[in-house]
Amino acid sequence: MAGQTTKTLMNKALRVDIAGSVLCWLATADAGGRPNVSPKEIFAALGDDQLLIADIASPVSVANVAVNPQVCVSFIDIFRQRGFKVEGRAHLVERDNPRFAEVGAELLRMAGPDFPIRAAIVVEIEKVSRIWAPSYRLFPERSEAERMQAAFDAYGVEPKV
Repeated sequence: MAGQTTKTLMNKALRVDIAGSVLCWLATADAGGRPNVSPKEIFAALGDDQLLIADIASPVSVANVAVNPQVCVSFIDIFRQRGFKVEGRAHLVERDNPRFAEVGAELLRMAGPDFPIRAAIVVEIEKVSRIWAPSYRLFPERSEAERMQAAFDAYGVEPKV
């Protein structure tokens, strides 16, 4: 529409960190404000201002979104020790909703046959904030490579070559 601008919240750095994160944590609250945080392992960016999260086994998160759509999602690339916090409003797109073919396609691809996705939790992004491990402030002189090697050592893993 004339006179309206769309704010792009899904920038390249956010997309890189989403792709580099193994889990995200979805924080919801019920109608009374009681919080719930739940790890989610299948999630993806959609367009410039949405984050998708697969509802595989999320009855509390789904119930909370139904009565209180305000959510917060955080994810961290554990090796680079940084990530993002995403705040927004969520809604569900159930499997029987015709829109699921569009919003659920990437989640279904990621899940493969192993994970039964019941719905897509669609987060309309309102605010994005960078998350940094405390070591970024405590040791600003360390390079990303040094930080990653420290994480590999701490977790007892080797990087893929």
